[in-house]
Amino acid sequence: MKKLLASDPEFSRRFDRIVRERRESDTDVVTDVRDILREVRETGDKAVEKYTARFDDHRLTMDADWRIDAREFERAYNALEPDLRNALELAAQRIRTYHEPQRPADRDDTDEAGVRLGARWHPVDAAGLYVPGGRAAYPSSLLMNAIPAKVAGVGRLAVVSPTPKGKVNPLVLAAAHIAGVDEFWRIGGAQAIAALAYGTKRIARVDVITGPGNAWVAEAKRQLFGVVGIDMIAGPSEILVIADAENDPDWIAADLLSQAEHDPSSQSILITDDAAFAAQVADAIDLRLPTLSTEKVAQTSWDDHGVMIVVDDLADAVPLANRLAAEHVEIATADPEALFEGLRHAGSVFLGRHSPEAIGDYVAGPNHVLPTGRRARFASGLSVLDFMKRTSFIELDAKSLAAIGPAAVAMAEAEGLPAHARSVDVRLK
Repeated sequence: MKKLLASDPEFSRRFDRIVRERRESDTDVVTDVRDILREVRETGDKAVEKYTARFDDHRLTMDADWRIDAREFERAYNALEPDLRNALELAAQRIRTYHEPQRPADRDDTDEAGVRLGARWHPVDAAGLYVPGGRAAYPSSLLMNAIPAKVAGVGRLAVVSPTPKGKVNPLVLAAAHIAGVDEFWRIGGAQAIAALAYGTKRIARVDVITGPGNAWVAEAKRQLFGVVGIDMIAGPSEILVIADAENDPDWIAADLLSQAEHDPSSQSILITDDAAFAAQVADAIDLRLPTLSTEKVAQTSWDDHGVMIVVDDLADAVPLANRLAAEHVEIATADPEALFEGLRHAGSVFLGRHSPEAIGDYVAGPNHVLPTGRRARFASGLSVLDFMKRTSFIELDAKSLAAIGPAAVAMAEAEGLPAHARSVDVRLK
C-alpha cells in the first residue's frame, strides 16, 4: 500500500505515476485472443468446444452441455430461500424502475424553413450478455445487463457464462428467470464473445455484447468492436473514498476492501485530510483482512495497488479525484454535496456516510457496469441506450427545398462533388 502526503515535494510525481499506472494483466493477451477469434470465425462450434474443454474443463457434447433450458431457470428460482428470492426480486424491481426513464423519446418537428426533421429510436434485435462465472458467479451482473436490455425492448437476450467443470450457480439461473433471459449458453472467455459476434451453427449472432469479464473477454470485445456493438472495455475494479476523520475507520476499511476482494488487480484509494485517521483505517484493514474468505485476493490487491493520500484540505481531493476518474467514488463527509459539485469524472458516486459502494452493486438501482481504468473521463455506465440506436429522418417539399437547397449546391460544388450538387439542383430547376 502506497502512502502519499500532498505536502511532500515528490507528491505530484508520485501521484502522476498512480494515474498512469496500468493494472491490467501483463500477459500478452492480444495475440492469444486474435488466434481464438480467428479459429471461432473459421471453425465455429468446433473451436468453442476445444477452448471450453481447455479453459473450463467442461466438455460440450450433448445439447444440455451447451445450453441451459429455461425450465432450469424456473426450478432454480423456486428452490431459493424466500429471503434470497425476495432480495433478487427487490434488486430487479429497483434496477427496472431506475432504467425505465432512460428510454428516449422519438422526435418529429418542422423547422422555420418548412423542413420536417426527426429521429426514431429502435432496440437492437439481439443482445449478448456476458456474465462472469470463473472466480465467482454474479447474479447481480446478470440483472444489471439483462434488465436494461429488456427495458429497451430487445427481442432476444443470449447469456454466455463459463461453467467450470460443468457447475453453474443456481442464483445466476434464478436471476435469468427473473430477467426473462431467452438463451443461456455454458461457455465463456474470448471464445464465447467470438461465438456471439460471428455466430455458429448453434449460436445465432447478436448485435451488441455487454457485460464485464477478465482480460481475455475485454480484449475480445475490443477486437470485435465494429463487428458488433459493445458497452465498454472493462478493466480491474476500483474505488476512491474521500473521507474526513468523523467516519468510523472500520466502515471505511470495509468499503476499501469491498473492491480489493474482487481481483488482485483491483485498486482501493483513500483520500483524507487527517493522517491519524488514515492510520486508523490502515489498522482496521489489517484487522479485517483475516476475517474474509477472500483474504488472499484482497491482501494482494491492497498490498500491490492500495493507496492512501493525505491532503491539507478535503477540497483538494476534488481535482485529484477528477484526474483519477475512478469507477466508484464515495464522498463520506458531513456535506458531500459540497465536494460532489466539483466532481466531473466518475463512474458512479455515493454520497454520505451511509451510502457504501456495495449497495450500488446490488439493490440501489443505477447500473453497476461502469467505466474503469480512468475511462470515466469519456464514458458512462451501462444504460438502456446501449441497447438502442437512433435513425434520423428528413422530409422536404418544393418550398423548403428552395429555401435551403442552394446552400447545399454551393457547398457540394466547393467540395468538388458535382453529382451531389446536381442531385439538389435538378429539383430546384
